[in-house]
Amino acid sequence: MLLTDADLVILDEATAEAGSAYATQLDLAADAVLVGRTALVVAHRLTQAVACDRILVMEHGRIIETRTHGELVDAGGVYAGLWSAWEAAR
Repeated sequence: MLLTDADLVILDEATAEAGSAYATQLDLAADAVLVGRTALVVAHRLTQAVACDRILVMEHGRIIETRTHGELVDAGGVYAGLWSAWEAAR
């Protein structure tokens, strides 16, 4: 349930406790809530990152990469390695 009509929504590991079985349902619910809003999404599930306009990759508290999903994959850096491992595990 959305409690307010906020312009900015922060989702901090919103599907972390859902387990893989329900992550898709929560992703769809989050998508519906975020329509027309700006969102800051903190996530380890890379499927959530794909939908974002900009991804910031952090390491030891510092931003080390920032681009779109496609640009990060093409760049072959840390995110690309994470994405490759994520895809291999699915």
